[in-house]
Amino acid sequence: MTDFGIVAIPTEYSLQPAELGVWAEAHGFESLWFGEHSHIPTSRKSPFPTGGEMPEFYKQFFDPFIGLSAVAAVTKKLKVGTSVCLVPEHNTMNLAKMVACLDRVANGRFLFGIGAGWNAEEMADHGVEFKDRWKVTRERILAMKEIWTKEVAEYHGKFVDFAPLWCRPKPVQAGGPPILLGAWSKFVPQRVVDYCDGWFPVDVGIDLAGGVEAIRAEAARHGKSGVRFDLSVLTGEEMAPHGIETRIGELVKFGFNRILFSISPASPDTQRPVLDRYAALIRKFV
Repeated sequence: MTDFGIVAIPTEYSLQPAELGVWAEAHGFESLWFGEHSHIPTSRKSPFPTGGEMPEFYKQFFDPFIGLSAVAAVTKKLKVGTSVCLVPEHNTMNLAKMVACLDRVANGRFLFGIGAGWNAEEMADHGVEFKDRWKVTRERILAMKEIWTKEVAEYHGKFVDFAPLWCRPKPVQAGGPPILLGAWSKFVPQRVVDYCDGWFPVDVGIDLAGGVEAIRAEAARHGKSGVRFDLSVLTGEEMAPHGIETRIGELVKFGFNRILFSISPASPDTQRPVLDRYAALIRKFV
């Protein structure tokens, strides 16, 4: 069975997190996801990933953990996720605690979408060199897993290094929440198999079917052919030239178990008709 979710970027002028969460749960969506940028440096040297000018709303992101906590507090079944958390921009122990606390507030409903970021200046402000971002991401994820699973945790790497420590609470989900890698490159299959539980690409010119097969092949090479990966994909009406219903069928055939629809920041009156169209759409598939 395919699950459906919404990916949004809460801002001060768009639908607020709690209201959006209540709506999503009431209309049959499985999950609600919020993205992250701590800030955007005015220098703007890094090109926007999809080309063209960076949308204005990239300067206006809510903190996803605060927004998702509000959603979790007013819902019962809706899963909440980051789309994505920029791991290199966080202190390891603080992030481990935030994730565990959110999973507690949500009673085990948190999905940890992660990425390494595209804005070199933003990352530099957090003390991380762009060339090191994936190495930093890997070590922080592995270190957080130690914190989530050990009463006394320690980790010794090049970028993350700490002596034995206590850090509670632990997540509700054993071993920590599922970690979904939101990226695409030739290195993604190895990274997914190494330290993640799934893949979370955007439906923009990527060979998605090939990516799924590459992850499965990499898992088989490492003796993990029986592992079931969480395969989620972000799509939308504007990403489906042959129609969104047709695209959903294709994505399910590729092996994705969760399809997420994007909604851009706008006034509530502008967002509600878009959400209603997606709600009507998923009723044809669930």
